[in-house]
Amino acid sequence: MTVSPDSSIEATLRSRHAVNLTGQGRRPLIFLHGYGCSQAMWRFTAPAFEPTHRVVCYDHIGAGNSDLSLYNQEKYGTLRGYVADLIQLCVGLDLRESVLVGHSVSAIIGALAVATAPSFFSGLVMVAPSPHYLNDADYHGGFSREDLAGLLEMLEANYLGWAGHVAGVVMGPENPAWMTAELNASFCRTDPAIATHFAKVTFGGDNRRDLPAVKKPTLILQCTHDLIAPPAVGEFVHRAIAGSELVPIDTHGHCPHISAPHATIAAIQSFLARHGLTP
Repeated sequence: MTVSPDSSIEATLRSRHAVNLTGQGRRPLIFLHGYGCSQAMWRFTAPAFEPTHRVVCYDHIGAGNSDLSLYNQEKYGTLRGYVADLIQLCVGLDLRESVLVGHSVSAIIGALAVATAPSFFSGLVMVAPSPHYLNDADYHGGFSREDLAGLLEMLEANYLGWAGHVAGVVMGPENPAWMTAELNASFCRTDPAIATHFAKVTFGGDNRRDLPAVKKPTLILQCTHDLIAPPAVGEFVHRAIAGSELVPIDTHGHCPHISAPHATIAAIQSFLARHGLTP
């Protein structure tokens, strides 16, 4: 059987990123996972949109079941490398008029993608976003310079110990223990060299000035008790993106799609309906 160039490119891209395509709808809803995670973290929320959308989940290069041999520190030395991958997937898989749903660092990847290639996207959902983790003058990012330096030093000295500590902070002690254990296991499955490099890119970045370039309907979901991205961060993102909507999710930790999936689904569905982003 002869395979056309387009189908060959699609197969390659799907293999590289372990792409999972489901759903009955026309408009793509693309889910982007956060640091140290994989697309598996969306399993409590993404299926809810399958009756209405074309649901797309994939792993960033270096995470989950992606092709680890493609990880390049130069390319992924900034979030722009992940943005390039996302746009390439949209081209290769013919994903147009998509709505991006990005968690944590991937909320910023989504914002950069929407600003870079707006013709591909019709909306953006930012789940617990943070454009900058450091406290800076009148900006409260959640971490002092000393705290962040200590966190990265611990990561390089004892990755497994770091993974256990950070998983507990990300999920929050108020949530069931299985949530922290699952995130810790996800961290531990990630290649330590890749995890260390991506952590420096994630926590060392400052994308505050990039946010005003987002000109699509945007929903910001902010956890009410989040030590990684405190409420002040969500408010900053809301002010920076004109016309955006800020919705609090009453939950502890940094992963509302895990700890409060029903509230997360309801907020996204309401946003999609208000902006005519359902097929």
